[in-house]
Amino acid sequence: MNRSHEIMNSKKTRPKGVTEYINAAPKEAQKKLREMRACICAAAPGAKESLKWGMPAFSYRRILVTFAAFKHHIGFYPTPSAVKAFANDLSKFATAKGSIQFPLEKPLPLPLIRKITAFRVRESIEEDRKWRT
Repeated sequence: MNRSHEIMNSKKTRPKGVTEYINAAPKEAQKKLREMRACICAAAPGAKESLKWGMPAFSYRRILVTFAAFKHHIGFYPTPSAVKAFANDLSKFATAKGSIQFPLEKPLPLPLIRKITAFRVRESIEEDRKWRT
């Protein structure tokens, strides 16, 4: 696993929240991190923000998505099912089983991020339904 976001967080104290994480990120990544946060908040109203594994995370009953700043990209982690469901839309991005890389030098695909986050919200609600008796 690429650990460069941990390097960013190793400054004296680890950020205590998403705002601190964004403010501690490299200058060139901050605007995109703020866009990402706003986009996810809009797509998952009521989701709870926190830091998980040192990254901003949004949860609604369970973790929906996380994201992180790297030297040359923003990492977006919407789970393997979401990466698979949006494989065609993601063909021009570097992806792995549960992650997507958005290059820092290109605009974020906000409509796509919104769609993927909404997919995760639906998935979370449907998964919880399975466990109800």
